[in-house]
Amino acid sequence: MKRGFTITPPVAVVVLAISFIYFSTVFIFIDRWFGLITSPGIMNAVVFTAVALMCITSYALAILTDPGRVPSTYMPDIEDPENPIHEIKRKGGDLRYCQKCCQYKPPRAHHCRVCKRCILRMDHHCIWINNCVGHENYKVFFMFVVYAVVACIYSLVLLIGSLTIDPPSDEQEVGGPFRTIYIVAGLLLLPLSMALNVLLGWHIYLILHNKTTIEYHEGVRAMWLAEKGGNVYSHPYDLGAFENLTTILGPNILSWICPMSRHNGSGLRFRAAYDKSISASMLKESSSLPMTFV
Repeated sequence: MKRGFTITPPVAVVVLAISFIYFSTVFIFIDRWFGLITSPGIMNAVVFTAVALMCITSYALAILTDPGRVPSTYMPDIEDPENPIHEIKRKGGDLRYCQKCCQYKPPRAHHCRVCKRCILRMDHHCIWINNCVGHENYKVFFMFVVYAVVACIYSLVLLIGSLTIDPPSDEQEVGGPFRTIYIVAGLLLLPLSMALNVLLGWHIYLILHNKTTIEYHEGVRAMWLAEKGGNVYSHPYDLGAFENLTTILGPNILSWICPMSRHNGSGLRFRAAYDKSISASMLKESSSLPMTFV
């Protein structure tokens, strides 16, 4: 589902940063190191352009894709045998209900104060995409971060490599503008690369454990309360590293690099570790039944 698009200052900053990094990398760093009319120059320009296009596409989709809207007709069915787990409030034990939206919350859904509605499998609200990161656009947001990291590191390598080449005489005459571009690019790429690598590492951790940012912070408190009561806390949606990856990125490994995904489901129900334990116990019981032969 697509949503309306509004250019905010943070979004404009991201677009300007992407544009500056792309043009300085292709037309200055690559041209100065290899030359754009040489085979290595053309190859690097094509590869970097492809990475930049994937980055821009992922960014646009993260902005334009609705993160997941709770249907107005949603009502939890506590008698549904296929959905034995229901999230409840810590106080009172009632089913989770949003007082602002005046409707029940599906599992993993939370109310966003900025978007002013409940978001399916909400991770966080991101000012850099002027949108929530939720069930429908989490993968494209993650792929945007991946391609942004690749592009920043690639550009940084080309920047450093181009500095090892002695500039031609005509470039020395106009060294001021080039020097300014190199300084601005360095000041932009170094902190951006570090920040994006930290962000990427964080979301890789979340994906491997099938958590959202909100669930991580809730889990820290739940773990503390469980240890205080002598119990052991485990995240209910952690299916194992590989299954967690396929749940978020898709069942086909070859499709992981593609921003688009069609495996999301409704976002109203999610597989839980409890489902696996039930299946395992049922399989164990069926295998223990006596077999009769005629």
